[in-house]
Amino acid sequence: MLIAALRRIGLRHTQFAKASCGSIRLKLLKIGGVTLQIVRDWVVKFNAGGPDGLIDRKAPGQPSRLNDAHRMALAAAIESGPMPAIHGVVRWRLIDLCQWLWEEFRVQIAKQTLSRELRAMGYRKLSARPRHHAQAEGAIEDFKKVSPPAWRKSRGSRGSIRPT
Repeated sequence: MLIAALRRIGLRHTQFAKASCGSIRLKLLKIGGVTLQIVRDWVVKFNAGGPDGLIDRKAPGQPSRLNDAHRMALAAAIESGPMPAIHGVVRWRLIDLCQWLWEEFRVQIAKQTLSRELRAMGYRKLSARPRHHAQAEGAIEDFKKVSPPAWRKSRGSRGSIRPT
């Protein structure tokens, strides 16, 4: 991928060098195997940022709905855990955190987006193994089978014993 990007950048620089030497635009298009619009876009990028402007960058995308204050409050709420009397839940789920953000800050955010934000903050979705509330402490060990060891030392047969 890096080699392909370097080749593209090298190709663009070559095309600009030929274009600056007075080469005809159609020849430039044939050399690069690109359309006129692509060359126009390259010229705009080159004029805006020089040779470094030709490097492909990640598109900026839509800015996050959460700012640093929201993230700090969200981290504090997660670390302290929910209070059943106030929040109405015994553990935080993504949908509950979305609802909490709406109630506290009037910020509407999707579950998938909140999951991405929490992962960027260093949190992972962890859940404990479900356990029945009436399960006795030693019940599981009582039902486990005790099986013999898989490998046993074999007794030597007469043919395998060496005479000394």
